[in-house]
Amino acid sequence: MKNYIQPGANLTVVAPYARVAGEAMLVGALVGIAQEAVAQGDEVVMVRTGVFEVAKTSAQAWTAGAPIYWDDTAKVFTTVATDNTLCGAAVASAENPSSTGTVLLDGAIR
Repeated sequence: MKNYIQPGANLTVVAPYARVAGEAMLVGALVGIAQEAVAQGDEVVMVRTGVFEVAKTSAQAWTAGAPIYWDDTAKVFTTVATDNTLCGAAVASAENPSSTGTVLLDGAIR
C-alpha cells in the first residue's frame, strides 16, 4: 500500500512545553508520553498507546476501568472530565492520596 506511513503509536511531535522522559503532554488532540527529555519547541517522540505509571491528581481515588483525562493546566492525569482531554482508562486502583496511577493510553482522538 503506497499511502501507508506508520502505525501511529509513536509520533514525532513538537513539544508544547519542556518534558522529561516519561512525562505526559498534550499536542492538539493527542495525549502521549515523552520518550526522552525535550525543551519546548523541540521535536520529541510521543508514545500514544500503552500502559504507564503517571502523575495523577493526588486527592483522587481511581478505580480500575475509570475514564482518565489529561489536565493540561496542572500537567497531571485526573478523573475530572470538565476542561480536560479524555485519553484512556485506569488499569488499577489508586488511593487518595497518592501521586501516581496506572493508566492505559488508548491513542484515540476525541
